[in-house]
Amino acid sequence: MNLEAFILGCGGMMPLPQRALTSVLLRREGELFLFDGGEGTQVSIRRLNLRWKKITAIFVSHMHADHVTGLPGILMLSSQVDRDEPLYIFGPPRIAEYIDQSRKVLDMYINYEIIVKEITEPQVVWKGEGFSVRAFQLRHTKNCFGYAMEEEDRPGAFHPEKAVELGVPRGPLWSRLQAGESLSLEDGRTIEPGDVMGARRSGRKFSYVTDSLYFPEISGEVANSDLLVCEGMFEKALLESAVEKKHMTAVQAATIARDAGGVRKLALIHYSPRYTERELKLLLDEALEVFPGTILSRDRLAIPIEYLD
Repeated sequence: MNLEAFILGCGGMMPLPQRALTSVLLRREGELFLFDGGEGTQVSIRRLNLRWKKITAIFVSHMHADHVTGLPGILMLSSQVDRDEPLYIFGPPRIAEYIDQSRKVLDMYINYEIIVKEITEPQVVWKGEGFSVRAFQLRHTKNCFGYAMEEEDRPGAFHPEKAVELGVPRGPLWSRLQAGESLSLEDGRTIEPGDVMGARRSGRKFSYVTDSLYFPEISGEVANSDLLVCEGMFEKALLESAVEKKHMTAVQAATIARDAGGVRKLALIHYSPRYTERELKLLLDEALEVFPGTILSRDRLAIPIEYLD
């Protein structure tokens, strides 16, 4: 089952010609989930040729303009593709008011159902087949949440040679064992799934963190992430400014990844507009000293999220 993240925008505060505002799209076997929607989100969706009709849910971190100003366009765009399924939007208090007032003031033509649910505390906000999306608290100048998409463990690998050795006929009985069902054979023997299956295999985890003051508990929320997308807005020399504005440095993002345990890749995001494209290497170099699995997010970067086993 394919799982990949698309960085639609990696900038913070204001869009730049080469850097749209923060937005990440997660595609899981054709189903799309949007995390924040800053200015420029539509442009990247179109340039990546992604099917916005397939966006099932939008998860908003907080009510600052650089994370939500792209949403009205997404809502209007979805009316042009004969959408049949409802669109779910999750976010902190006032996200419902923002969506409702945008629809009214802009006199939007919406031909599908929009379901907005506000979050006031950490919780599982979405459950799909074999996975869930959980919101956890961050610390910013406004109520802010991070999100983690976690897949359930998968069954172990099926060993057909063991089934043959045990005399299990090829066909539907093999499928039943793979589905976790015990079998009673005609000779009276009972065959358990564990007799022909390997150990259960882990699912995948994607975590999204922006905007927040650094605090150690974030590491626990994002532990074992195959991909952690985390803001690294400033270089370490600007730590005082980061603390004042309740943002993080690239080093602090790397510290979260290192201390979490099990994080395979960290993608920095939400850069301050003070950094040119060339100067972003400073943020990367500082983070790499702490967490070697760090990369820089770039607009329209696609990051596959593979199974560990």
